[in-house]
Amino acid sequence: MLCRGCCCGSRRKHPTVDHDGHLHRLRTRAAGLGRVRTSECLGPCERSNVAVVIPSRSGRRGGGTAVWLGWLLDEDAIDAIADWVRAGGPGRSEPPTTLTLHQFPPPRRNVPTPS
Repeated sequence: MLCRGCCCGSRRKHPTVDHDGHLHRLRTRAAGLGRVRTSECLGPCERSNVAVVIPSRSGRRGGGTAVWLGWLLDEDAIDAIADWVRAGGPGRSEPPTTLTLHQFPPPRRNVPTPS
């Protein structure tokens, strides 16, 4: 889930980032593995751009929980998310080292749940 509201995905806040390109890149690279959804605001605007990687059913059975990522402003970070999802995501594989630098604890509100 990618935040694309007031701060995240905003040319006003991040004028040099290709926000639409990042969304397209993630959707293309994760095709067939799950849905890439957007949200108006996930909350922690000081960490924009924010994404939440929600585990699959088998990932939840493996102990996976939603992983919050911030400061996603380049293609390398987007590619790392796609690579992790392709490897199984939370509960099925460890995140790439580059993503551990982007992780932060979930806020006390706005924790997304799978539909």
